[in-house]
Amino acid sequence: MAFLSILSCLAFVGAAYGCGTPAVTPVITGYSRIVNGETVVPHSWPWQVSLQDYTGFHFCGGSLINENWVVTAAHCNVRTTHSVHLGEHSKVSKPDHAHIRHVAKVFKHPNYNQYNINNDILLIKLDRPAVMGRVVSPVCVAERGDDFPGGMMCVTTGWGLTHHTAPDTPALLQQAALPLLSNNDCKRFWGNSITDLMICAGASGASSCMGDSGGPLVCEKAGAWTLVGIVSWGSGQCSPSMPGVYARVTELRAWIDQTLAAN
Repeated sequence: MAFLSILSCLAFVGAAYGCGTPAVTPVITGYSRIVNGETVVPHSWPWQVSLQDYTGFHFCGGSLINENWVVTAAHCNVRTTHSVHLGEHSKVSKPDHAHIRHVAKVFKHPNYNQYNINNDILLIKLDRPAVMGRVVSPVCVAERGDDFPGGMMCVTTGWGLTHHTAPDTPALLQQAALPLLSNNDCKRFWGNSITDLMICAGASGASSCMGDSGGPLVCEKAGAWTLVGIVSWGSGQCSPSMPGVYARVTELRAWIDQTLAAN
């Protein structure tokens, strides 16, 4: 498929299903791994997916970007033996099998570096299209030229630990509102570990934690929720006074488009 036609297809999918516009409106207090977050209104983040192994263990999150594709973190090491659970709120209730997909293909960024965690992005092609509707719909994807400045309030979601010593991840999807940091401000916490391929959020009393990896950091753009970051790394203690680090989608959008166009 030609490069332009796949972009047109992405635009069409977004228009048809309202990318970034949930049928169920999110309610965010304080718009204040999720530490010091809150349980979401069920199905108010309809692009959130749970990545699970063959035992049903949730190991990472992800985001539906169109009916055939999910984006997550490269460090999640997704395999074709894993499954993608769409439209879930409780990860312990009986799943709706209409919204479970298998992994057909995995595309890890060729320049992913496990040592400095650059290019921490992976694309999953689903074995069959997702059924769009009230509980499943795609998020918009930030474009290369988009500007999301420090101080802007955004939201991250996931089933990650609510405390780094918690014995298990929460049953219900959690959310936390977090301010973005400029990379210069983020370097005051993390030094030269922060690169142009990363974006930081938090250090404001809430944090992502283990189990949130690969999930979305979304910000509102022109009235629609837009994927700005992918949960990547942060404090080993999930400290809410340290910013979490996310893969910067604006810098990775070209690779996303190229991968979708070629596959």
